Amino acid sequence: MDLFWHRRDLRIADNVGLAAAADRGAVAPVFVFDPDVLSHASDVRVRRLLDGLTALRDAYRDRGSDLLVARGDPTTVLPAVADDLDAERVVWNRDYSGLARERDAAVRRALAEDGIARDAHHDRVLHEPDAIRTNAGDPYSVYSYYRKKWRDREKDAPAPTPERTDLVDEGELVEGAVGDGDDVSVAVGDLPTPADLGFAEPDAAVGPAGTEAARGRLSAFLADDVFTYADDRDYPAHEGTSRLSTFLKYGEIGIREVYAATEEAMATAADRPEEDAEEGVAEFQAQLAWGEFYAQVLFHNPSVVTENYKQYEAAIGWRDDPEEIAAWKRGETGYPIVDAGMRQLREEAYMHNRVRMIVASFLTKDLLADWRHGYDHFRETLADHDTANDNGGWQWAASTGTDAQPYFRIFNPMTQGERYDPDAEYVSEHVPELRGLDPEVVHGWHELSPTQRANAAPDYPDPIVDHSARREEALAMYERARGEDPNE
Repeated sequence: MDLFWHRRDLRIADNVGLAAAADRGAVAPVFVFDPDVLSHASDVRVRRLLDGLTALRDAYRDRGSDLLVARGDPTTVLPAVADDLDAERVVWNRDYSGLARERDAAVRRALAEDGIARDAHHDRVLHEPDAIRTNAGDPYSVYSYYRKKWRDREKDAPAPTPERTDLVDEGELVEGAVGDGDDVSVAVGDLPTPADLGFAEPDAAVGPAGTEAARGRLSAFLADDVFTYADDRDYPAHEGTSRLSTFLKYGEIGIREVYAATEEAMATAADRPEEDAEEGVAEFQAQLAWGEFYAQVLFHNPSVVTENYKQYEAAIGWRDDPEEIAAWKRGETGYPIVDAGMRQLREEAYMHNRVRMIVASFLTKDLLADWRHGYDHFRETLADHDTANDNGGWQWAASTGTDAQPYFRIFNPMTQGERYDPDAEYVSEHVPELRGLDPEVVHGWHELSPTQRANAAPDYPDPIVDHSARREEALAMYERARGEDPNE
């Protein structure tokens, strides 16, 4: 018997480690609520995690088995559970953050001390973070070059789904205290509440969870929207994106299954009525490559979670005004597209990707606030928070990351709104104070007089900063960090 340790792979299908364990014999699945991991969690993500675990548990129950649910240090829990079940081996899929690698190394040592075999598999991404390098043998720091090799590499087929007979019968699973202390325990299928784990129920609606919901979303996207994805993906008022990010974050659908489905869509694209249908599929596949690019950046540079990837000659002189940052978080900056994004985040624990770039640029280039304020807020409020993706996106916006946006390219929040939400549909959905106004008034809010703004939408704030003035301040701030004299 093998014990399979679920982490960010809350699924049975296309699960490489689980399939490998099932190929050897019976498998007992376990999930461990690790207090060290929970110390980095948030109300939103704990709620979403529990929803995903509920779907996973139900999938095992449908197959006559169940999910062992443990609480405690995995270096204590896993050897003890393996011993109780007479498991010969503990199996898991690799994770690539610095904290995850440290945890897994500690678990390997603990299992070795107890004479229990361990087996880790490549599953989370299509290509392992160390697999694609430059011709000189270095990790890539420029996405476009990485993507070319990523695109041309052969992709594995989805892993086989274990049969019902491959899983330990629920009657053979055991529960009880493990180790010392009441906080270290194992239950059969009994999931805690957020309060049990020290978290509150979030105000945001976190959306559906589980493999079947993920497959339904993927199927709907690939039936139509993927073929216009290249043209539509930047317009937040249109549901032109896959909305798979949260499912992928928790591993509720396998990345090989997703990629194989996109290849099936590509095979039909030439017969579609949409112009450039193949380009749409290719652009969506490119988004998968972005995720793997940032995963390899984090793998080779774990310090980027808290430090700039790109080093300037001097420290960047962030302004870090607490009142401005607070207004940004509330969605009360007086810049409609920015506020719509921040309010969508509060309501849905999600934000459209184009708008993520806009709000990130606004925080770092208009408010002159350290990107870490934004990263920390996203980590607290996004259901799909992924360390590699979010850190990569924030450092790109702040001109401190790999392949970063040049410091002198600064998003204009008004023109971004005009271009990507021309009819102000997205703004109207999330900023009720501006509903019913002419789009020109919405996108020209910064140009109105105080009297005009008070007449048009008395409950919506004036712009908290002047974009043009802050743009000049941002340029000077970065030039000083580069060791240049902004006055020359």
